This record gives sequence, structure tokens and C-alpha cells, in this order.
Amino acid sequence: MAAKNESQLNSLIGEGSVFDGKFYINGSLQVDGRFEGEIKTEDQLIVGRTGKVKTDIVAKRVIVGGTVIGNIDAEEEVTLLSTGRILGNIRAPKVNIEEGVVIEGEVSITGGQQKDVRKIVEESFNEGPKIEDLLSGKKEKEPEGKRRDPNAGDQE
Repeated sequence: MAAKNESQLNSLIGEGSVFDGKFYINGSLQVDGRFEGEIKTEDQLIVGRTGKVKTDIVAKRVIVGGTVIGNIDAEEEVTLLSTGRILGNIRAPKVNIEEGVVIEGEVSITGGQQKDVRKIVEESFNEGPKIEDLLSGKKEKEPEGKRRDPNAGDQE
């Protein structure tokens, strides 16, 4: 019996097989052959070493050991094995990349954030003192209750 977080593989496109069309699956899919079309799964998609996929992928988890042409959007995690070849963008809260992977595209690691990652990073960058303020001698405002009397010395 598989652990709760392990996906049960219930569909396979075998090596030497070709599938062209839409594949909506309520479970896990492994592609070891060639797939062109549309894939959506609420679970895991595995592109095996011999797998060749040309589609945008939407899945909970994605493991790539073969070739993917298209974007990958994973709800939980993307794992790129050393034999993986990807032409497209990747978006997921967590991305694992083995040495040897070839990627052409943008990788966006969202860290599980629901809001715009760009906005989160920009807000983080804009917090705290600004260079202009430091150069002009302005000091960051101290929080209430933390102000010290400059004449009091270091005594508490």
C-alpha cells in the first residue's frame, strides 16, 4: 500500500506509443512515449527518460526525466531529473533541479504564495532604509517605545 503522499500511477503512455489529443485524468500519468495535445491532472505527471511531451502541463506535481516543450504549472512541486530537457516556463511553489538538466525559459518559485510573487519581492526590497536616506543623513524612524535619550548613555 502506498503512503498517503505517494501517487498511484493509473495511466501510462508507453515507450513507442504516440498520443495526440486531450488527456484529462483523475490520477497520475506517466509518459514514456510521445504526447502532443493537452494534459490536465489533479495529481502527478511523470515524463520518463524516453518521454517526449509537447503541451502546457497543469498538475499537482510534475517530474521530468525526458523532453518537454511547453509551460509547466504545478500546484505543489516540480522535479527536474538530470536527463530532463525543457523548453518553456516553470511555475511552482517548490522546484528541485538535478545537475545536468537543460532548461530554456523562466523558472518562478512561488514558495506557496498565493499573491503575485513579483509584488512580494518588490515589497521586500522596498522595506527598510533607502540609500538616498542614508546618504542625506536621514535615519529610519524607530518604533514607539524604543527611543533612547541621547544624553542617557548606555545605562538601562
